[in-house]
Amino acid sequence: MSDHHVRVGAVDCGTNSIRLLVADIDPATRSLVDVRRRMEIVRLGHGVDRTGVISDESMKRTLDMTRTYAAECRQLRASRVRFVATSASRDARNAATFVEGVRSAFQELWGAEVVPEVVSGDEEASLSFSGATGGLAAHGVAGPYLVVDIGGGSTEFVRGTSHLEAARSVDVGCVRMTERHLHTDPPTPDEVAAATGDVDRAIDEAAATVPLSGVRGLVGLAGSVTTITAHALRLPRYDPAAIHLSQLPVERLTQACGELLGMTRAERAALPYLHPGRVDVIGAGALVWRRVIQRVSEAAGVAEAITSEHDILDGIALSIA
Repeated sequence: MSDHHVRVGAVDCGTNSIRLLVADIDPATRSLVDVRRRMEIVRLGHGVDRTGVISDESMKRTLDMTRTYAAECRQLRASRVRFVATSASRDARNAATFVEGVRSAFQELWGAEVVPEVVSGDEEASLSFSGATGGLAAHGVAGPYLVVDIGGGSTEFVRGTSHLEAARSVDVGCVRMTERHLHTDPPTPDEVAAATGDVDRAIDEAAATVPLSGVRGLVGLAGSVTTITAHALRLPRYDPAAIHLSQLPVERLTQACGELLGMTRAERAALPYLHPGRVDVIGAGALVWRRVIQRVSEAAGVAEAITSEHDILDGIALSIA
């Protein structure tokens, strides 16, 4: 690492997964080089929509992985760490127990306190936009961009070119839609219709703040979108380099979404690029992304969508450099 770089650790703890990025960042140019990037499915938000609390099992899984991440930040000599917690930690009544578990894990294993920040939907959107759009102009993708980050409990819609201009977080995500609607294997037409109704209402809500017309670059983020792209590309394994900044026609992506939504659980589990922790929820993720693509295509005439492997995690890292 050169003298003018700073090594940081970023943790993004969402409804379904927890992710770590340790990166070297040049604060002057905002260039980011991965040192380590990893993701585990911990399902922190499993059942929170129904019960209002994080379950004991989900809490233990997530805090065990937090301890692993804290130890890695120390081993890799990260000088600063920021831990951002999203939808499940906003919604749960026992979020304070989770916050204390994270704080003590980093105190013991990294050497200083790190308190998870339960960010607002607006800040989550801003971080996602910063992380996702860094490389787009250099690759010839013109703005304005609409960045759509599909999480487990919520989906963020963010619009801007060089900076964020409008953002809205809505309560549809792959875990929430699965738990609320998609109970049959594979989902029935009635279940799909009910979930689609929820998604369309959420897109209407987002579009009241974040205009869909005039968008030139539609950018999708997070595990559902990257998995759908891997399926559309028919990859023999999950390959971030092949997925990142891929631009695929709207028709090809919506077809891939329909295929994933219509598969049985066993058929999805056999896909070589699908993380085992996403088998149960990728159908709902595909349903959300399909409707977003269709609605943006109708409103703005975009013919393709871009997939980014860089997202809120990169934005968190940049924010502390």
